[in-house]
Amino acid sequence: MAAQSPPYLTPEQYLEIERKADTKSEYLGGVMYAMAGGTPSHSLIAANLLGEVRNALKKTQCRVFNSDLRLRVSSTGLYTYPDAMILCGPPQFPDNRNDTVTNPVAIFEILSPSTEAYDRGGKFSHYRALESLQEYILISQSEPHIERFRRLPDNRWVLSESAGLEAAIELESVPCRLVLSEIYDKVEFSSASAAAPSTPEGSAS
Repeated sequence: MAAQSPPYLTPEQYLEIERKADTKSEYLGGVMYAMAGGTPSHSLIAANLLGEVRNALKKTQCRVFNSDLRLRVSSTGLYTYPDAMILCGPPQFPDNRNDTVTNPVAIFEILSPSTEAYDRGGKFSHYRALESLQEYILISQSEPHIERFRRLPDNRWVLSESAGLEAAIELESVPCRLVLSEIYDKVEFSSASAAAPSTPEGSAS
C-alpha cells in the first residue's frame, strides 16, 4: 500500500499548531517538517556567536535574535527558524502575534551533516528572496571555518571565507567582526581540523 501524503495545511493552520507545539517545525508548501535537535557543539557555537554579535551591536540600533524567533519568507511561503538573525530597526511582523519576523539583514546557520546541503541550496534560495537580507553566514561545526555571502547592488552574491582559529571575518551589513577563536571557544575538534591554517578572505561570484 502506498504511503499517504501528509494533509495539506494552510499557513494559518500551521501557525495554530506550531504555537501550541513543544517542538519546532518548518513549513513550506502546505507541509510541516520537524526540525532536528542540535549537538553540544552546535549549541556552544550558537551561544558563542550570540554573545559576540550582541556585544558588537550594543551601540547600534540592530539586535541579534536566537533560533526561538520564527522567520517568514513571504514571497516563497517558507516559515523557518534560523540559528541566529540580525534585525536593524523595528521588526516587521506578518500578523499581530509578534512571534514571526520578515526583515532580517543577516542570517546565520550552523552547518550539520543532516542540514548542510539544504542550508547551502534550497534554504539559501528562499533566503535570497528576502529583500531586507544583505548577508548570509554559514558556520561549520566540524572545523573552524566561516563562509559569508554578501548581496551586491546588482543582486549577485559574493562569497568570503575565513578558516583557522587565528582568522576573523568582517560583516558589512552591521559593524561586527567575528573572531573565529571566540566563535569556537571551548568547541572540541579533531587535531587535524583545529590545526587548519588561517586563510584571508576571498571572493567569488
